Amino acid sequence: MTIKTKMLALLAGAAFATTSFATLASAETQLAFSSWLPPRHPIVVGAIKPWAKQVEEVTEGRVTVRVLAKPMGPPPSHYDMAADGIADITYGLHSFTTDDRFSRSRIGQFSFIGDDAVSGSKAFWNVYSGPLEAQKEHEGVKLLGLFVHGPGIFHNNARKIEKTEDFAGLKVRVPGGYVSELLTDLGATTLFMSSTEVYEKLSRGVIDGVTFTYEALTAFKLTEDIKYSMRVPGGIYNTTWFMVMNEGKWNEISEEDRAAIDAISGEAFAELVGTAWNDADTKALEAIDAAGIEVYDAPDAVLADIKTLAAKHEAAWAEAISGDGYDGVAALADMRKQSGVDY
Repeated sequence: MTIKTKMLALLAGAAFATTSFATLASAETQLAFSSWLPPRHPIVVGAIKPWAKQVEEVTEGRVTVRVLAKPMGPPPSHYDMAADGIADITYGLHSFTTDDRFSRSRIGQFSFIGDDAVSGSKAFWNVYSGPLEAQKEHEGVKLLGLFVHGPGIFHNNARKIEKTEDFAGLKVRVPGGYVSELLTDLGATTLFMSSTEVYEKLSRGVIDGVTFTYEALTAFKLTEDIKYSMRVPGGIYNTTWFMVMNEGKWNEISEEDRAAIDAISGEAFAELVGTAWNDADTKALEAIDAAGIEVYDAPDAVLADIKTLAAKHEAAWAEAISGDGYDGVAALADMRKQSGVDY
């Protein structure tokens, strides 16, 4: 082999190596995950980041997820950010969207849904993504996860609720959706705001109370400004959450890796995030007790009124979705059965 021939062979080999490396690099998918909860929030630490790590593991590094330290937009915009490709993956509350595109998701917002975030989240995933066909309501995205938090509690710093009339005049932060309508029926004045705004509004006296989980009182530093926490079996309300990926980005991933990601998402992610929320609620109750907040069960008369009002909203919802061929009554009964609520 002449020197010229050897040089040509070396150059060809180098070109092949460069092309192979470029092909390998292009086969890797890096995803940006916009997260708006505080970086140390138990859901971010206990579910979002562990799931991101699992994605890398199950795809053998071909797909990686970077959870951003700062959100790419305000919390209510996160669904549309994923649908529009501004962020690759996002999460958020269905009730943050003011239109009715997620009407069937309301099944997870009602009272008496569950006392346990794991069973509640798994039941919500199974029913909403199953017979209620959640993916059809989530256009432009791949639905990766659906979940709820632990039982919703009514917290306030004005008075202990001993009769339904005690709700009158209270200004209460709500996340939108069903609980806003329920509390309005009970006589309270509701104000919509994201979780991150509550501390300022509560400490300044703009609001008297908030509908939140136990863990939110510690996560958002509210224990100094709350005196009473009223609980209801299965929660006075809940919130429904989504975790979604831009549809186009999802389709760029190989079929093998999509199957691997599916296996750690859905019901598996519902269990992961539910466990994180349960653990956070348990720890928060210790801090709530230390802060001297009175945690009590809703009086029987108040509970009876909540049940009456809840039934009205459930019936209206079931009637509304029946026009599209969905059995809301059966779905709600099935969800409560799966989450273990005796209703």
